[in-house]
Amino acid sequence: MTAVAVIGAGPAGLMAAEVLAGAGADVMVYDAMPSVGRKFLMAGRGGLNLTHSEELPRFLGRYGNATPHLGAAIGLFPPDALRDWSAGLGQPTFVGSSGRVFPQAFKASPLLRAWLRRLDASGVKFALRHRWTGWDTNGRLAFTTPDGPRAIEARATVLALGGSSWPRLGSDGAWAEKLAAKGVRIAPLVAANCGFTVAWSDLFRDRYEGQPLKAVMLSFGARDARGEAMITRTGIEGGAVYALSGPLRDAVLGEGRAIVRIGLRPDLDRSDLVTRLSAPRGKQSFSNWLRKALHLSPVGIGLLQEAAVAGGVSLSSLSAPDLAERINALPVELTGLAPIARAISTAGGIAFDELDADFMIRRLPGTFAAGEMLDWEAPTGGYLLQACFATGAAAGRGVLKWIKGRMASSE
Repeated sequence: MTAVAVIGAGPAGLMAAEVLAGAGADVMVYDAMPSVGRKFLMAGRGGLNLTHSEELPRFLGRYGNATPHLGAAIGLFPPDALRDWSAGLGQPTFVGSSGRVFPQAFKASPLLRAWLRRLDASGVKFALRHRWTGWDTNGRLAFTTPDGPRAIEARATVLALGGSSWPRLGSDGAWAEKLAAKGVRIAPLVAANCGFTVAWSDLFRDRYEGQPLKAVMLSFGARDARGEAMITRTGIEGGAVYALSGPLRDAVLGEGRAIVRIGLRPDLDRSDLVTRLSAPRGKQSFSNWLRKALHLSPVGIGLLQEAAVAGGVSLSSLSAPDLAERINALPVELTGLAPIARAISTAGGIAFDELDADFMIRRLPGTFAAGEMLDWEAPTGGYLLQACFATGAAAGRGVLKWIKGRMASSE
């Protein structure tokens, strides 16, 4: 019998395995992919953002409605502990200008290699190309493998199978149906930190696809976010978009559309804009005048023109105050969500009322869950990985507590 089975070799599963092995448990980690940590490595391609340096109360607020459920786990494994853990693997961290925390190597691969060496030294074993398919008629864990079906009996199980974004890296959300069949309530998996579709004109799409809108501010309702957005062939994505993706997604799913407003020069207030736009244009073309007066990029000017055509407005006929208003509150209609497979993360998953305080699924004694399988979402900036690490550690502690309780009751 495998003492503890951990299913899923991402950050949550590996952290659960480390906690368990550190306490002397016999641990086997199963994963459907031929190598571990594939999405973790993908997350580090542009610089591995492990966590964030802001004060813990503000940090915890980033999880919204899930804060009461995640607070204890993150409190026991907070950002400073994650930084110490990384340093202990020979990967010290630094705080970037935005407050985000990165390993000094800036990559995921050195950290993952060091972690796997430590897990190997602690006795953790791995069974790769093992795709979990649920339970067999005897209650054993069932897998498909290159050598055929396999059934495993385990004393306890940690499920850390991720959400359903980037399924080619292993997290396809197929587990949701298996748990729902056991009566576990699952909130539908939907894209989070995602892009949106926009009905660009052919002219705008062909000219500006792949170009960034830098240092802009997006606003929706009472919320706004500064950063960068990227024009895609089918719509818009990027950091500032992801920061608002939760309410934008809910509006699109509920109403079929959402209007996000883009400030092209958020560093200039309305009076500054009006002053600059009141200067004589002379013989300059309208686009060239905007570029020189406001230092707008070609894609920013193109977006102004795209929105004007869509709204039946002639930009050159607008007064300086009206044009200033439009430049820093440019309406863009979002018509749908980009495919969930391209989302950075997903919302939805196992409802927290299905779990006890130790992350055990109440209906499935001895089965624990962690990471993105749970019903929470957070913005990018280190909050996603932090919660995966912290809930993985919490699930590992929960297993140890449960096994100890079972042993005590049997004596």
